[in-house]
Amino acid sequence: MSLKYYILFANHEQGLYLHELLDGAGIPNRIAPAPRAIQGKLSCGISLMLEPEDVEAARACIEEKQAEYYDIVPLEGQLQSRRDKYC
Repeated sequence: MSLKYYILFANHEQGLYLHELLDGAGIPNRIAPAPRAIQGKLSCGISLMLEPEDVEAARACIEEKQAEYYDIVPLEGQLQSRRDKYC
């Protein structure tokens, strides 16, 4: 299983704004649906997925830019390679 970190948001504008900030800072991140394991805590369905080695750089960017977010959670095995493949 592969550990990924997910940044969660109260609304999608916060997620898209932080995505732009992280991209601008050269911090690898990926827009992803909020993992099923935590859906229901928030109404926003967007998250940003990070590799473990990028979490501290992302936290520093968030603090420096005072970006809004709800939480950063580590979860294993949320990516399913066969999901949404039809052939």
